[in-house]
Amino acid sequence: MTFKIDRKFNALAAAVIMTAGMATVAEAAKYEWTIQTSAQAGDNFFPIEQAWADRVGVMSNGEISINLVPVNSVVQYNETLEAVGAGILQGHLTDPSYFSGKDPAFAMLGNLVGAWSHPSQMIKFMEYGGGNEVYNKLVNPYGLQFIGAASTGVEAFVSSKPIRSVADFKGIKMRAPEGMVQEVFAAVGASPVNLPGSEVYTSLDKGVIDAADYTVFSTNHAQGLHKFAKYPLYPGFHSMPTLAISLNKTIWDSLPANLQEVMTVSVRDFSRDIVQQLEMMDNIVVVEARADKSIEIINWSDEERNKFRAIAQGQWSKWAERSDMAGEVYAAVSVYLESQGLLD
Repeated sequence: MTFKIDRKFNALAAAVIMTAGMATVAEAAKYEWTIQTSAQAGDNFFPIEQAWADRVGVMSNGEISINLVPVNSVVQYNETLEAVGAGILQGHLTDPSYFSGKDPAFAMLGNLVGAWSHPSQMIKFMEYGGGNEVYNKLVNPYGLQFIGAASTGVEAFVSSKPIRSVADFKGIKMRAPEGMVQEVFAAVGASPVNLPGSEVYTSLDKGVIDAADYTVFSTNHAQGLHKFAKYPLYPGFHSMPTLAISLNKTIWDSLPANLQEVMTVSVRDFSRDIVQQLEMMDNIVVVEARADKSIEIINWSDEERNKFRAIAQGQWSKWAERSDMAGEVYAAVSVYLESQGLLD
């Protein structure tokens, strides 16, 4: 009889403990956020972004729950700035260039053509060279708090002609997006044209263009561009999109200091995680490409990279005149690059 009572008591106690535990877990998720990324669900870096969102939950001991959704899930890719400020989304993980129509400074922070030879250079500028402060000055009026930056990496350059120096760009017909990218390549002597990404393959095949600013090495190779462009430039030196992670500022300001630190540290970790994983993917394909004797991978010297960067800086200075904030970005970047010996 005593045994039966004990069993009932133990079962009841276990049920109470389990219920209490469930209540504790339920209460722990104090902050539930929907954050929209500019990545598609099928992109190779979307799982890396999802892993970051999951880690935030663990690091915050379950107090923060992030529902990370792909591009265009709640609003269009170029509408997240207003959506986060209005509280429709609680945050976004996106390319700032999408908002360059609001201020040219977004274009400069989103992809400062020619500035970076590796994501670590940009990340150091943002974290230690004044970039984070300038970005927050730019987005705070929109109701956002910028937490930190990451990148998918420096894009490789594909060419059907060997380009071993800045001088070799003279007369090269190439595909480049409109805006600052085209202006920089025109300044080094190339003849840039605006073509959608879907036409790069056929345009190289037919000789309509000699080269293309397209995307990272592994993607270029997977799409077969090496069949016609057998002189890829790698590691890249020109285009490197930034990924900016921001929250609604009212939400950020209401967070206790420990959770603000969780978010800051998690983003710092994410920026390194995504760079390193995507670099590994590129390196695997680079090894395959080097085994193909018909392909010559060209790696520019630091001297040529600095020459290109110095020419690009002339175009940045023109963009700097387009708004006060663009001028602040230009000033901060110039000081950083000079301090690091990255300008001639």
